[in-house]
Amino acid sequence: MPSSLIPIIWIGRFAIAAHTLEGLIAAFFATSKQKSPLKCAIYTFFVGTVGLLELLESDKEAIT
Repeated sequence: MPSSLIPIIWIGRFAIAAHTLEGLIAAFFATSKQKSPLKCAIYTFFVGTVGLLELLESDKEAIT
């Protein structure tokens, strides 16, 4: 494997780790909002921060 690809692989690993962390956070918050934690976690894993923000925004919409 060319050494020029090593930084790209590390960026990919970081992205996977970040999406996994976001998915875990979404699953935790989904239980408090009476939503399916598995569905929210998978959705957030694939779309990233947008899914997490949508989950957190749903609470603000319910208040107003």
